[in-house]
Formats: sequence, C-alpha cells, structure tokens
Amino acid sequence: MWVQLRCGLEPRALAALTVVLVAAAVLAGMHFWSARPEGVRAPDSVSEARHAAVPRADVDPAAGGAGVPEPSPAPPPAVGGTGGRIVVDVSGKVRRPGIHRLPSGARVTDALEAAGGVRPGVDLDGLNRARVLVDGEQILVGAPPGVVTGGAGGAAGGAGPAATGPATGPVSLSGATADQLETLPGVGPVLAQHIVDYRTQHGGFRSVDELHEVTGIGDRRFADLQPLVRP
Repeated sequence: MWVQLRCGLEPRALAALTVVLVAAAVLAGMHFWSARPEGVRAPDSVSEARHAAVPRADVDPAAGGAGVPEPSPAPPPAVGGTGGRIVVDVSGKVRRPGIHRLPSGARVTDALEAAGGVRPGVDLDGLNRARVLVDGEQILVGAPPGVVTGGAGGAAGGAGPAATGPATGPVSLSGATADQLETLPGVGPVLAQHIVDYRTQHGGFRSVDELHEVTGIGDRRFADLQPLVRP
C-alpha cells in the first residue's frame, strides 16, 4: 500500500514489476553459477600412458594391422647342411678323427676342437683355421704339402701317410695350395696368389662363381677353370 501510495502504481503493474525482478535475480544467479572457477586435473604421466597401451594380441585383425610393429627380418638361411648344421670329416693327426656335425658357419678351428684338438707336434702352418666350412668337406690335418685337404672328395683315413703328387679330380679352391692352383690352365704364380688372398679374406669359396670376383679372372678364363675346380 505504501508503494502504491508513493508511486501511484496499480496492483497489476506492481505484480508485473515483481515478476521481472524475480526473473532478473534468477538469471543473475545462473550466470554466476556457470562462471564459477573449476579445478583442472593434471594429465597422466608418460610412463602410465605407456603401461596402459593396448597389448599387441588385443589389436583387432580387421583394422588392417594399423599400429602393429613390423616383424624383424628373419636371419638368412644357413648354407649347407640340414636344419642349420653341416657334416664334415676331420681326419689325420687329431685326437678323435671321424665325422663331426657342426653349426652352419663353423670354421676349421671349430672342427679341430670337435675332433679333440690336434696332436702334439703337428705343424698347422699350411692349414687356414679361419676358413668357413662347407657341408661334406674333409679336413686332413698334418698332410704333406702335395695333398688337397679342403674339399669333400679329399683323401680319407687316419693319421697314416697320405698320397703325394698331383690331386685327381677337380681342384678345391678353398683347400688347394698355391702350387696346386698353378697346375690349372692359365693360372700362374700371381693369379694363384690372388685366389689364395681372396679365400683368406672371405673365409674360403662357397661357390665356383666367386672366381669372377678374383682379380685377373675374366669370363674367358672362368670358362676354362669352371669344369676343373670346386669350392
């Protein structure tokens, strides 16, 4: 009544003014509530995120393999032998001569160790103990200088005297001496030494085709030597 007497407002106008004031108060309260500050959670550490990664086995195969690391390349297949192993014949002046099975990539020194070692007093100057072995090879320890000791068709037997003289059959590129290499057509002292140097650097010959990489051997000379030699 006091407001009506002082301002001259009708009851209807006064009610409308009250509604407007109440609505304004509600809007102001909502605006204040929505603008209040909120706390922000710190991000997870990198280590926690790494431990929470999805395992490889849980990746959906239908996703096309996205995100799955590529498998590491498989090791190259072993040369010679079955199942990554080779068989060699170690004979001559060793403690346990005979057939021995070694891993592919084994060298002459590994074959000597498998045969129980060399007997005391045996001269190994003519034996390349760092040469890589091939399957079916024979190693003759303590043989005279004129005997081929590096191939699968070499002389067999124990510690008895071996045959001397020129070797019959193909000449072993991995085991022949420089003098034996000089018996081949077109091979002189210089070229024979190149062949010996090559097999020393590469651990022997794995195939006759490697003669192409020896200095001084072209296509024509290779054609002459190919039927007369073996790795």
